[in-house]
Amino acid sequence: MSTFERYVALGDSQTEGMNDGDERTGYRGWADRLAAELAACSPGLRYANLAVRGKLAHQVRAEQLGPALALRPDVATVMAGMNDLVRPGFDAVAVSAELEAMYAALAGAGARVVTFTFPDIGRIAPIAARLRPRLLDFNDRIRAAAGRHGVLVVDTYPHDVTVDPRLWSHDRIHATSLGHTRIAAAAAHALELPGSGPSWCDPLPPLPALPSWRRAGAELAWAGSFLGPWLWRRLRGRSSGDGRTAKQPDLLPVILSD
Repeated sequence: MSTFERYVALGDSQTEGMNDGDERTGYRGWADRLAAELAACSPGLRYANLAVRGKLAHQVRAEQLGPALALRPDVATVMAGMNDLVRPGFDAVAVSAELEAMYAALAGAGARVVTFTFPDIGRIAPIAARLRPRLLDFNDRIRAAAGRHGVLVVDTYPHDVTVDPRLWSHDRIHATSLGHTRIAAAAAHALELPGSGPSWCDPLPPLPALPSWRRAGAELAWAGSFLGPWLWRRLRGRSSGDGRTAKQPDLLPVILSD
């Protein structure tokens, strides 16, 4: 079994832990949860989380890769690209090249690297179904880039549970606490941590079917509450990460709860 001393997480809002907690109490998130699992089998592990919400892949590389390498991680996670994919003018070649540069640098420095494909966003938010071909191509590029550098891939797309609404917050962008728990378990399985396994992709009990009018109402409510404000920020050239810094820029010990 491998043991680890330094875990560094790179990414955007999902890695920051958005919606697993709140602005008042703080966000936990899958990377914090994975750090706890790593620390349980590697006592003395220290952990840094460089993620900042709203960042595009090139920003993650430009702003987080250098500090990550300076921390000399022996395990690192990279989750980025979804903020790029949902924007007009998405360039899959350029974005996947940003990810591959991070994979190459981190793996070349001796880190065990874990990355992720993305689930079918058209089944999470039907209005995004038109992006499915773009997503399928991007996921293929992530798998190929990871394969060239020995990076472990958590392949979320093939598993139905990854689009279960109980894993996603009302904004349909960020995971719920249950979703973050499943992501952490998937990464632990990829790393073959003791006690981990494929149960992260087990389906949840079926939900009762909603009548069509309820589904339509939910779509309208989501568009008004989340899609509209997101589009307005884009038109203004604003990002949710403006003015924010890394969640936890320094390597700190992981405190395990009882």
